[in-house]
Amino acid sequence: MTGSDIPSSFRLAYVPGVTPTKWVRVWHERLPDTPLELVQATAADAPGLLADGGADAGLVRLPVDRDVLAAIPLYTETTVVVIPKDHVATAAEEVSLAELADEIVLHPLDDVLDWETRPGRPAVERPGTTADAIELVAAGVGVLLVPQSLARLHHRKDLTYRPVPETPESRVALSWPQADEAPDLVEEFIGIVRGRTVNSTRGRAATPQRPTAKAKEKTKGKRAGAGGGQGGGARHKPAAGRKPSSGGRAGGQSGKRGKPRGR
Repeated sequence: MTGSDIPSSFRLAYVPGVTPTKWVRVWHERLPDTPLELVQATAADAPGLLADGGADAGLVRLPVDRDVLAAIPLYTETTVVVIPKDHVATAAEEVSLAELADEIVLHPLDDVLDWETRPGRPAVERPGTTADAIELVAAGVGVLLVPQSLARLHHRKDLTYRPVPETPESRVALSWPQADEAPDLVEEFIGIVRGRTVNSTRGRAATPQRPTAKAKEKTKGKRAGAGGGQGGGARHKPAAGRKPSSGGRAGGQSGKRGKPRGR
């Protein structure tokens, strides 16, 4: 990209529970002249936001429609159960689904876990949001299964959580609108989340770098050494038919001067 084709900023969407801070920091270090704008979106709305051009890329929860959006999976989250601190389950390091069979397990409308069969007993009414469900857990109405990042996001002093094995897990991915080739700034962000170095070419032609003064000096020395003794310390062979002088006039006038001939 050159001139007016370079975007004035990069818009990054992210969903609740995802923390883009470390990647944003690297972005500012590498591209200080290109602002990064964060756009918060719900897990349900994020794919549509990207498809409609509301953001250049996004940190979303899978699955997404791969015919519309490209995606690079980044990590998979542990599923935990959010419970009151005085709950009997706090005595264990993790909780099984079987142990939740008699519990009212809240299932908010914005649940990001893909359940084939919902565990526990259903509540009379589904909470509208995860935040609403957290309030019900604190009130002792039931328990809640969520990705660990959402449990941390909605942390309360009167609540805690425990891992629950053998449950659906949430995968977080970097996503952007499908195209033959990702835009340059999206490629830059892909490199950041994948830990590429600042000098990585990302599979594209590398920008030629100007040689340093030290490199120039080293190259000059090599050329001089290859030039037959110019600065390389090699001696020249005497011309055919001539003997090398051992200190006379042909040897640089370093010997004694001969007597002058009589006139």
